[in-house]
Amino acid sequence: MYITHTDKRDPVCLLVEVKTQGTFASSDLAAEGNDAGAPTARDPGREGEPHSRHRDARLGSTDKELKAGATAEGSAPTAVGTSGVQLTDPAGGPQSLLPRPCRVLVLLNPRGGKGKALKLFRSYVQPLLVQADVSFTLMLTERRNHARELVQTEELGCWDALVVMSGDGVMHEVVNGLMERPDWETAIRKPLCSLPAGSGNALAASLNHYAGYEQVTNEDLLTNCTLLLCGRRLVPMNLLSLHMASGLRVFSVLSLAWGFIADVDIESEKFRRLGEMRFTLGTILRLASLRTYQGRLAYLPVGQVVSKMPTSWALDRQDQQGPVDAHLVPLEEPVPSHWTVVPEQDFVLVLALLHSHLGSEMFAAPMGHSEAGAMHLFYVRAGVSRAMLLRLFLAMEKGRHMECNCPYLVYVPVVAFRLEPRDGKGMFAVDGELMVSETVQGQVRPNYFWMVGGRGEPPPSLEPQPPPSQKLQQTPPPEEPL
Repeated sequence: MYITHTDKRDPVCLLVEVKTQGTFASSDLAAEGNDAGAPTARDPGREGEPHSRHRDARLGSTDKELKAGATAEGSAPTAVGTSGVQLTDPAGGPQSLLPRPCRVLVLLNPRGGKGKALKLFRSYVQPLLVQADVSFTLMLTERRNHARELVQTEELGCWDALVVMSGDGVMHEVVNGLMERPDWETAIRKPLCSLPAGSGNALAASLNHYAGYEQVTNEDLLTNCTLLLCGRRLVPMNLLSLHMASGLRVFSVLSLAWGFIADVDIESEKFRRLGEMRFTLGTILRLASLRTYQGRLAYLPVGQVVSKMPTSWALDRQDQQGPVDAHLVPLEEPVPSHWTVVPEQDFVLVLALLHSHLGSEMFAAPMGHSEAGAMHLFYVRAGVSRAMLLRLFLAMEKGRHMECNCPYLVYVPVVAFRLEPRDGKGMFAVDGELMVSETVQGQVRPNYFWMVGGRGEPPPSLEPQPPPSQKLQQTPPPEEPL
């Protein structure tokens, strides 16, 4: 369901004509929303200060200032990717930016998280987009995999970026939908943006961290990510290509979890209305009846990559959808000799993670941004006590779990992995979505798609200012996509 103004002259590329007051041009939104009686968008001059900024850094500015900022940024000459412009920062390095003005398609899940995404969009997102000259069409997803189906047939040329306002599951749908298109090689280059309105919001929290903002949640995280969209800067992101024993191929934007973490993620779905608290409750319940899982784990460490020449199995799969994974061999065969095979076969959890956060309050990978073509691999061996496991998860909020010196917790950066569950026990959660427990292997695709992230060049009134007492950690941008 599209929410647009009433002009029907171009139904494919029709945009919501947002005015400088931050309101919609029609009453369709109120009619279609599931939050009757919700307040309208607030005064944009009093909205949107991130949690880590001075409260006097207001967002109001004159139209003259906005136009001046747009003119300055829009003067960059060279197009990159599908819709951006190539700029050079003061240090001499390239920056990829969305154009100004730009137009985006917003895919919003009205039932995600606490079910308040539409109200949050009105109050926190729309006023900032108005000031930053970002026009949009808002589409509400109606069911599971709706976003996946939409992007499979959408005319992508109408949009400078696709914005997902939900949790990590809908971004998973969008990326896999793009990869299932006949023109997947160009479709996956369409810039994406994550606005958190789900329960976990791990991808948004990671982008918030990479931009140098302090860890925040809820409306503060949503405001920060909206400011990243207003800043327009694009950063390349890794993609995890997964092959299942059943022949299914899945692409992950965040993580694959097996064991304890997957159990908590999937079993806590019934507490979705609690928001982020669902994971805390799920952790306590799962600790009360701690399980162990039998399986075999092998991986290719970052330092052991010997060749990127495709195997014969990989070459045989060239006619299938998606890129060729050069480091993988058939699941029926043993892993290559230069891989590491974990001797233990009893685990509490296994986690392959592409980014810094596993949730907005779960700083799972404090060791830094994974390099292009690499991911974080964690596993916890059987034998860990409930008390130690609880200590690890509590320390993860601030990224201090690695300081607990737990002998059962192992971390290694890897390029590829294979996991073989025994007897099909345990659940897989890929980007928080339930998958059948079966043998799986995966390889990281380096810098494979673009996302809005990093501190770009918004108008001066939208540029967040860190408090003087806090020194923000700046993360260098990854390399340009191949």
